[in-house]
Amino acid sequence: MALDVKVPAVGESVQEAMIHKWHVKAGDFVARDAVLLEIETDKATVEVTAESEGVIEILKKEGETVGIGDVIARIDTAGAKPAGKGAETKVPPPPPAATAALAAAKEPTAAPATDKTLMPAAKRMVEQFNVNANAVEGTGKGGRVTKGDVIDHMEGKAAPAATVTPAEKPPKAAEPAAKQAEAKMPVLNRAGHTRNERREPMSMLRRRIAERLVNAQQTAAILTTFNEVDMKAVMDLRKQYKDSFKERHGVGLGFMSFFVKATIEALKQYPAINGWIEGNEIVYHDYYDIGVAVSSPRGLVVPVIRDTELMTMADVEKAIVYYGTKARDGKISVDDMAGGTFTISNGGVFGSLLSTPILNPPQSAILGMHKIQDRPMAIDGQVVIRPMMYLALSYDHRIVDGKEAVQFLVKIKELIEDPTRLLLGV
Repeated sequence: MALDVKVPAVGESVQEAMIHKWHVKAGDFVARDAVLLEIETDKATVEVTAESEGVIEILKKEGETVGIGDVIARIDTAGAKPAGKGAETKVPPPPPAATAALAAAKEPTAAPATDKTLMPAAKRMVEQFNVNANAVEGTGKGGRVTKGDVIDHMEGKAAPAATVTPAEKPPKAAEPAAKQAEAKMPVLNRAGHTRNERREPMSMLRRRIAERLVNAQQTAAILTTFNEVDMKAVMDLRKQYKDSFKERHGVGLGFMSFFVKATIEALKQYPAINGWIEGNEIVYHDYYDIGVAVSSPRGLVVPVIRDTELMTMADVEKAIVYYGTKARDGKISVDDMAGGTFTISNGGVFGSLLSTPILNPPQSAILGMHKIQDRPMAIDGQVVIRPMMYLALSYDHRIVDGKEAVQFLVKIKELIEDPTRLLLGV
């Protein structure tokens, strides 16, 4: 009996997937519940397991795009389990004609016959490099071809106009200055160097990212405003309490939780930034589901931390660690990334000093954090060194005015530079 292996449904909006990797080969005997392959959608990677044991027949290759419900393999449940290691596959010997051709290809090509007298060293070079000796001008006694003649011929040098003995050889005249200064292309050593190209199919995640980013650029009026924030207060607070925080909550105290809580307070004052456009209507949200961009082996994913307004800073840090681990392990699900009313992206962890983040549709804004860098700042009439970070807010100008965007960033700046205001709610 043949059992079909089909592409499983992985979400309401997902209509196609790509075969990312087969974990078995055609003809293998697979056990029940064994992982057969990984399929990749635009949002997650899903493992497909065997519903029964048997011998598998693979119908779709890695990199192929398949639809939900498509048959990608069959399992012959009547197939016998091998008793031991399978017999080795023997490669049949090549036909006689191919063998002869291969032998001919390996046979060194004989040097063309010549009526010139070759010196022993020159003869060896002619045979070794398959040089046409008839084309080599001999400068030796009686017109004999020397090793130097062969080398000059191979390098493209012209032979002297007259044959002279070494003792009679005239001194080399100085070349004109113009000739000495003549520009020449450098001679490169290309031994072992290749100029190969390769093509690889885009992953479903990368295809979806490309589609959404292009769609965001085409449908939204994206504008970016910038500000900078002094991180000294937060860094001092974190340094003072990070050990006791980790001891009590079991998780480290990072900068992201400060920015998440500051963002929520700013969004409460400017609700349009927490909304989006649907048709001719603006949808406002009285909850705050914050997407936090996380790097995974297959690209950037944005899991959503829901109801962040109800969370403590420890809750936020635990959620970030949870989703970060799932992203690195390739276990992020469709539900983990669904929804989200606002997004925070931290390019600073990769060393980015300044950037303009792109919206995550249908959201109307995204906050970009960047690298913390010591810079001289004028404070109270004095120049002091402070750890500064650039902030960037990209927003949809159709729903968010420039004044709101600037004031939103200023609010975050005030809360980060004086984090006690987060506790007091002012």
